[in-house]
Amino acid sequence: MILYKSKVTASMYALISISFWGVSFVSAKAVLGKLDPYSLLVFRFGIGVLFLLLLILLQRHRLFISLRFFPHLLILGTLGVFVHQVLQATALLTINASSAGWLISLSPVFTVILSILFLHEKMSLTRAIGMSLAIIGVLLVTSTRSGQSLHFALNLGFLLMVLSTLNWAVYSVLLKSLKIPYSPIVVTFYMSLIGLILTIPFIIRNRGWERLSLLNETEWAHLIFLGVFVSGIAYWYWGKALEVLEASKVSMFLYLEPIATLIAAVLLLHEKVLFISVAGGIIIIMGVVIVNGQLVPMLFSNDRNKRQ
Repeated sequence: MILYKSKVTASMYALISISFWGVSFVSAKAVLGKLDPYSLLVFRFGIGVLFLLLLILLQRHRLFISLRFFPHLLILGTLGVFVHQVLQATALLTINASSAGWLISLSPVFTVILSILFLHEKMSLTRAIGMSLAIIGVLLVTSTRSGQSLHFALNLGFLLMVLSTLNWAVYSVLLKSLKIPYSPIVVTFYMSLIGLILTIPFIIRNRGWERLSLLNETEWAHLIFLGVFVSGIAYWYWGKALEVLEASKVSMFLYLEPIATLIAAVLLLHEKVLFISVAGGIIIIMGVVIVNGQLVPMLFSNDRNKRQ
């Protein structure tokens, strides 16, 4: 019963994380009109680091860590924070927020591929069909309608978003497998700090701080949301979820992220939703559900069996 409750709690942490991340595409898109991608990341990481440090001090966590785990944190911070966020922020310069949200659903597919390559899991016919569907969905999402014909519009932004999903799959697997023996909030703090340090040279080069005065109240609200809830709480909660659940099971919650993105994009950015994009997004989700289909009913099956 205790294990069941812990898994339900971990699932809630993952759900909260993907909800914040889903809205993050909209907030980033809103601020990128005034700030370049690197300046946005510096301010976002800076706010997140200060928020996490405050929480660590309030909760009286031990801040110091052994130097033997620094290489682990450096890899995680570089991949999961710096590289991942740079790819997404740059991609949002050329694609809309809702398309970015749909494409992030590919991450669970990449998680399965990594499992096949490095964990020697077998490729079944069901998985092959699921991945094929997901690819078809991506082709639909990355296409635009002009007149009566459908034109493929794959550009750098879409490629960067797909790369970010692959990068996130690698990050999630590493975060789970490295097993750093510290609280998730402490691990998240150091990863965010590393991401901040890596982006500082770019803001110095671009003199990004000079454009802060251009932000209005709404854009400041988006920036604070990105720092506190997306760079802080969401990463922290994702780590807490991975403490209990397997990486492949946690990644399944990414199926729901496009829904949060789509709703936020329509309400806050007034983006027009094309039928072809929604259809492609649904096909992506169908594909990734099929790829991981055998995992879905197992999420809580062991716990139910124990209670019976």
